[in-house]
Amino acid sequence: MQLLKTLRWSFVITIIGLIAAYLYGGATGLAVTAILIVLEVSLSFDNAVVNAKVLVRMSEFWVKMFLTVGIIIAVFGMRLIFPLVIVFVTAGLSPVEAWQLALEKGDPHVEGTYGWYLEEARPLIAAFGGMFLLMIFLDFVFDDEKEHHWIAPVEKAFKKAAAFPAISPAIGLIVLFIFGTIFEEYRADMLYAGVMGIVLYLVVGGLGDFFDGGFDDDDDSEEAQAARAKGEVAKATGKAAFSLFLYLELLDASFSFDGVIGAFAITSDPIIIAIGLGVGAFYVRSITIHLVHQGTLSEYVYLEHGAHWAIAALAFLLLISPGYHAPEVVIGLIGVGFIAAAVWSSRRYNAAHADEDHSLHV
Repeated sequence: MQLLKTLRWSFVITIIGLIAAYLYGGATGLAVTAILIVLEVSLSFDNAVVNAKVLVRMSEFWVKMFLTVGIIIAVFGMRLIFPLVIVFVTAGLSPVEAWQLALEKGDPHVEGTYGWYLEEARPLIAAFGGMFLLMIFLDFVFDDEKEHHWIAPVEKAFKKAAAFPAISPAIGLIVLFIFGTIFEEYRADMLYAGVMGIVLYLVVGGLGDFFDGGFDDDDDSEEAQAARAKGEVAKATGKAAFSLFLYLELLDASFSFDGVIGAFAITSDPIIIAIGLGVGAFYVRSITIHLVHQGTLSEYVYLEHGAHWAIAALAFLLLISPGYHAPEVVIGLIGVGFIAAAVWSSRRYNAAHADEDHSLHV
């Protein structure tokens, strides 16, 4: 019931979006938009879980910013403006010419069309987004303060390796070099974009630490200590919260790269793509808020683990996409599969420890 209440605005936006799609593209536009909404939601369960981990650290004001300004950036910035920017930069067109080309709805398999230019930019986009997501996964598995280990043998091995300084960016660069070697035709583009993805991740993370917000629970301020004494999470405000907000937007952008390009396999109409993926983005926001309000991350101890392993899978699929693009349904099922497995493991863990707690009280 609480989830339905949280999703109410997403339902409203869905109705508005479907009506707009019908008025714009008729029955076909309506059907394709519905498919894109399902695609975006299925691809983004892991995104919502990771978003929730960050959002729980932010004050109520910045939560509202995430739901208002953030959704505008997600819908119009990443789902509509970003593809246009890619086209007019890579094709040497003006923004107006790129928009006119987009409205022609040309076949993405035909040279010179809007979708074709986006496909040509895939190595750059894949390397940038893939490395940004890979850094998120690496920092998670190399965290030596995690209380629980889901895939225990692997995660414990990663934990031991965390003693090496700068292990995450070092492995990230090695992985990038390997994929740049595999796809020799795109090596220069992938190395350039991949390094930029790593640098941007480190810069945003560094800003969080600089402003004493960070992405962890090591804040020793009086407010943080008081919050921990009450069993609560210290809330970041001001510049610290702003750095977390930037991190969330970059995270959403990285998750949306594959969905935006993959949508052109379904339709080459940028308006329908923006409507469908935009409505899906509202559901991701609603699910994120539900996870925060319900305390689901603490209730399901392996949910965060599952989300990060799903992120690793998505990073890998992005990095191989210059040579092989996995069907969107496969990408979605992998993410949902990791989340479902993590929920099942968490319930088993809770049941086992409930029995232990009961035996201790008998």
